[in-house]
Amino acid sequence: MPADTLAPPRQAHDPDRRPGPDAAAGRRPGGPSPRGRRARAYPVAACLAILFAAVAVLVGQFGPDPELDPLTVTVSEYAVADRGGVTEIAMAVLGLGSLALLAGLRAAGAPVRGLPERLLLVWSVALLVAAAVPTTPFGGDLDVAAQIHRWVSVAAFVSLPAMGALLVPRLTADAAWKPVARAVEWVSLACGFGLLAITYVALPGQRVLIGLVERLLLVAELSLLGVLAAWLAWLMWNPKATRALNFPTYHRFIAS
Repeated sequence: MPADTLAPPRQAHDPDRRPGPDAAAGRRPGGPSPRGRRARAYPVAACLAILFAAVAVLVGQFGPDPELDPLTVTVSEYAVADRGGVTEIAMAVLGLGSLALLAGLRAAGAPVRGLPERLLLVWSVALLVAAAVPTTPFGGDLDVAAQIHRWVSVAAFVSLPAMGALLVPRLTADAAWKPVARAVEWVSLACGFGLLAITYVALPGQRVLIGLVERLLLVAELSLLGVLAAWLAWLMWNPKATRALNFPTYHRFIAS
């Protein structure tokens, strides 16, 4: 009997066949591979970093100098008053957490390729540079280090709302990310309005309530990162449960 008749039949190769969610996340059918375990750790690290940064910045408002008014003094000016304190640590941790978020989004196949991932990278690197290069104390003249700090802070503030706006139509078109497209849209709009507000108070507004406006903008930007990190964690740790979800999504502003 020919040997070919005993061999199991081979499946025809389908060039259009896409890998399943387990293969996309680096998981074997019998359990997660080392690559899959590493990918699942990214969103956890990002969520912890975002939470730590939010708590640390809040705690940092009570330490440096009781005479500093959080309504009129920026977070960076608070940080330089407490050089090496929790505010600078929070900025550095948030930058590293944002890099972990970017790695997790790419590992999960999220629709961030191209300009959105570059903008998130700009945000992450800008935070790390701002944490390492301090500004001048409140009321002091700007030196070279303070100028660097100012411009990387501007890059960070601008890049994240732009990334969110670019992501909305992509998330809406992706079945796995569609449930959070509306949340990302609203938070991105809040970031955009906050960016306009801080631009006004920093230039023609003569720093009126600049501390309050900056902190509200930071809350919106942390919320944007938090939505992406939390949903990424859900996708990574519950890949089968997400297939049953079918939330209504509306994108009347950014994506339309």
